[in-house]
Amino acid sequence: MTEANGAIIDAKEVTRHYRIGRGLLRGVAVLQAVAGVSFRIEPGRTLAVVGESGCGKSTLARLVTMIERPTSGDLTIEGVPMATADRDALKRLRPVVQMVFQNPYASLNPRKQVGTILEEPLRINSGLGAAARREAAREMMAKVGLRPEHYGRYPHMFSGGQRQRIAIARALMLRPKVVVADEPVSALDVSIRAQVLNLMMDLQAEFNLAYMFISHDLGVVRHIADEIMVMYLGRVAEQGTRDSIFSRPPRHPYTQALLGSTPSVDPAKRRARLPIKGELPSPLDPPPGCAFHRRCPFATEICAIERPELRPVDGRLVACHHAERTVAPA
Repeated sequence: MTEANGAIIDAKEVTRHYRIGRGLLRGVAVLQAVAGVSFRIEPGRTLAVVGESGCGKSTLARLVTMIERPTSGDLTIEGVPMATADRDALKRLRPVVQMVFQNPYASLNPRKQVGTILEEPLRINSGLGAAARREAAREMMAKVGLRPEHYGRYPHMFSGGQRQRIAIARALMLRPKVVVADEPVSALDVSIRAQVLNLMMDLQAEFNLAYMFISHDLGVVRHIADEIMVMYLGRVAEQGTRDSIFSRPPRHPYTQALLGSTPSVDPAKRRARLPIKGELPSPLDPPPGCAFHRRCPFATEICAIERPELRPVDGRLVACHHAERTVAPA
């Protein structure tokens, strides 16, 4: 049952740490993949998680899909705390959250026909007979724009966009409440990305689905997200509604840099590229203070000493000491 506050998934100060061996003489290091993240996922809405590789997006996906448990913090799915959920509770909840992976060429078994791929979740998780499973698979194929004759074909016989439609259909076979989409269009040709995004939005409206949409591209997120959470090195840099992020200038320099790197054919909509220097620091050895300060053109002495907490600025939450003055030039 969905929580009384309306959220299917509720996360409060969730962390996920890994102990990494560094050799006999160097001991063990702690990698903070996710370091205190809070969010809610509600029916019919999309939370977009945005950031560079290494920011913690995929770790967050593993927590939400119950592949891993949080190290600390409170993560509840359908009101059930993940920290103490037993095997039976996890088995009951796993159909509630399903996943669509980034690479449609690697996420489908090349030795199985499409019909078998779609029926497999039902065979494992339901008591439906063969005829009912077949009918359900054919019905879902129609909903994602696949033809009846595709039922007996193999994945290699389809284009990338068609394969991702198959992957989306597979994720929906158990009628989940939440779908975690990990870069679902980044491996597709630009010409068909919009088709897949439109399909996802149509399915969301039909099934009242909630999405956690993981991406590095704010240009893609702009079209599908209701809420946006920009992450940097395991922490939230900026968080707010789509309108608060896109209708007014971002307040965190990292969000500005991501938005400035989004190409636009309309010169009036192009934003000045914020100069970002250096590479993403290692999560095994994060910088003191603000994790972004060594790359930030607005950094001052306090940024290297004190880590900024999320605070409300201009209609969104921002983790930046200088959020009131770090507006990129128009």
